[in-house]
Amino acid sequence: MIETLNRFIPNLIKYSDEFVQSLIETLYMLFVSGIFVIIIGLLIGIVMTVTKENNILENKFIYRIFDTIINIFRSIPFVILLTALIPVTQKIMGTFIGVKGSIFPLIVGAIPFFVRQVEQALADVDKGVIEAAESMGLSSLQIIFRVYLRESIPQLIRAITITTISLLGLTSMGGAVGGGGIGAYVIRYGHNRSFHDITYVSVIVIIIFVSIIQSLGNYLSKKTNHA
Repeated sequence: MIETLNRFIPNLIKYSDEFVQSLIETLYMLFVSGIFVIIIGLLIGIVMTVTKENNILENKFIYRIFDTIINIFRSIPFVILLTALIPVTQKIMGTFIGVKGSIFPLIVGAIPFFVRQVEQALADVDKGVIEAAESMGLSSLQIIFRVYLRESIPQLIRAITITTISLLGLTSMGGAVGGGGIGAYVIRYGHNRSFHDITYVSVIVIIIFVSIIQSLGNYLSKKTNHA
């Protein structure tokens, strides 16, 4: 078995410890940044939804501020954003390289995308249900939790799924500028040393990760939808 692996993926076997470490780093970056993206993005998405025109807390000024900021950050390619955030990342994280230095840019880069997903999910809630809740005397906070969030759980799960997959891609891109994880591993060995077996296996692993995330998201979305 070992001989067969050495014949087909010799370089991966040789640097297997670093490969495993790079996977751990990738999952760590994905988990930590993902938590912040979901929490912050959900809050901003809710604020933008309820302050939009003809909604329960209509406030055009607040909506336009958030809308402009989100549009600006969404228009900046991640590699450029990562570089532009170096001074801020250095102050907040204490470093701008490696796994630790990648987390803050990942959060900033993914939040705008997730906010738009949340905004769309909440916008799909039936206006009739919202009006009925208002006529029953529910407060704005009660409407947010009992109507907006409750009615859009399947859509929010799909939004989290899509964002997590996108975030996984960003962690790999971060490796191109010393961000650590599977991206840095592939750049170091697959690209710089032309160890193609490392590149191919890494691609397969990423595909497996994406498939697992998508399958789990689909399952939870269907489960909550039936409920």
